[in-house]
Amino acid sequence: MRWLTVDGDVGSEQEFYWLWILATTGYGVGDIVTTVALVYYAPAVREGNPLVAFALDSLGLAGLVGVKLAAFFACLALSVYAMHAWKDRFVYLTPPVALAGVGFLLTVLNVRLLAA
Repeated sequence: MRWLTVDGDVGSEQEFYWLWILATTGYGVGDIVTTVALVYYAPAVREGNPLVAFALDSLGLAGLVGVKLAAFFACLALSVYAMHAWKDRFVYLTPPVALAGVGFLLTVLNVRLLAA
C-alpha cells in the first residue's frame, strides 16, 4: 500500500515494516541479548545507561528488559502516531532508523566487551 504524505513524498507500508524489522533486530534482539550476556558472563562490566543500571539493580533482568522494551514501544508509538497525524515521512521513519542504528552500534560494543 502507498500513500501520499503532506510533503509530497510517497510512503510505502513495506518500507515502514522493514525499517521496524531492522529496529527489532538491532535494538530489540541484538542489544538486549548481548546486554543480558554481559550481565551473566562479564560481571565486572557495568551498565553505562543509568536508568538501565538502576532497573537492573532493582529488578534484575526483568527490569533491564522492561526498560529496553519500554523505549522500543515508545518509539513505535511515536512512529505510528506521526504516520497518521502528521503524514510526514521523515518524522515517522526517524524512530526505527535511530533505534536500528543505536541497536547495532550497542550490539557491536557489547560483543567487543564480551570478547575482551
